[in-house]
Amino acid sequence: MLVHPDWNSDSIVPWVLWMHGRTVSKEIDPGRYLRLMRAGIGVCAVDLPGHGERIDANLQQPEKALDVVSTMIDEIDQVVEHVNAMRHFDSSRIGIGGMSAGGMATLARLCHEHTFCAASVEATTGSWISQRKRKMFNHLEMEHINQRNPMEHLEGWREIPMLAIHAIHDEWVNIDGQRSFLDALKSRYTDPSLIEFIEYDRTGAPNEHAGFGKFASDAKNRQTKFFVQHLS
Repeated sequence: MLVHPDWNSDSIVPWVLWMHGRTVSKEIDPGRYLRLMRAGIGVCAVDLPGHGERIDANLQQPEKALDVVSTMIDEIDQVVEHVNAMRHFDSSRIGIGGMSAGGMATLARLCHEHTFCAASVEATTGSWISQRKRKMFNHLEMEHINQRNPMEHLEGWREIPMLAIHAIHDEWVNIDGQRSFLDALKSRYTDPSLIEFIEYDRTGAPNEHAGFGKFASDAKNRQTKFFVQHLS
């Protein structure tokens, strides 16, 4: 799904590649896309493998989550290439982000050479060992998990602005794993202030995981401000 502030103009705008979480679709969060559009930023929102218009019930099972994330990581560059080929989008000002599984794909992709200028993730983790007991990982050997685990590949991370948002009581993605990942990332930055971590207490969202409940508007507004600051 492509969003542009004004398709009828000749304006070339910065844009954000956004990836949703498991079991939903790219259309689930119009408030995010509208805010970015109104701020002069384009969006390319994609369906994860097996989701949305790519529906495959088997790939929506928790045990398949790492397969979904890994396939999405490998697809990101092709998506970027196609969007950059359109005259409406600025290939020198690209942001990337995602929620939950989409955030996992984001963080793993950023551990290798890329052209993104800023990143924002929500309700996710870059320390996959912290999720070791969950269904997406508990049937896999650590050697297999660590092939993509961002925490194990920080040597390839380029210093770019990062905004992470998390609910303190998230029942699906423990916040401690993300805290440890961001601490490790900050230790590699010459300017650690480029990494911001927003933590919400008792959001009221289902499982304290998706959407941030009563803080949903604040999260979207702060993310929009972040991308405007670093892409505009």
